[in-house]
Amino acid sequence: MTTTTGADGPDFASPSLSRHLLRGLIGFGSLIASLAFLPATGPVSLLLLPVGVLALRGCPMCWTIGLMQTISRGRLQRSCEDGQCRLTVAEPAGAVHAPRPDRKPAGGPAVRGRGPRRPAG
Repeated sequence: MTTTTGADGPDFASPSLSRHLLRGLIGFGSLIASLAFLPATGPVSLLLLPVGVLALRGCPMCWTIGLMQTISRGRLQRSCEDGQCRLTVAEPAGAVHAPRPDRKPAGGPAVRGRGPRRPAG
């Protein structure tokens, strides 16, 4: 049930976070219930195992990866140029940047990276 989106690899994300959490509740609940009801109902409770595996899309790790993808969907953007890939925070659609009164405009001296500090004096 995973889709592959080009070079990005498999996509385990759900359309919404609430839907993904509901799938996790059904999946983990079914797996736990199938083992918990085993003494009371016998092998019949094992019929819940496929329900749990199907809801988790194969395994608990697949569900966890999907949770991370669902949370980060639309917030992170990967771009690759000249063999180097960068992960940046994407701008929300329709975002307008207004000047903030608490920040000074850029244009001062260049900020150098941290290097070894020399003692004053």
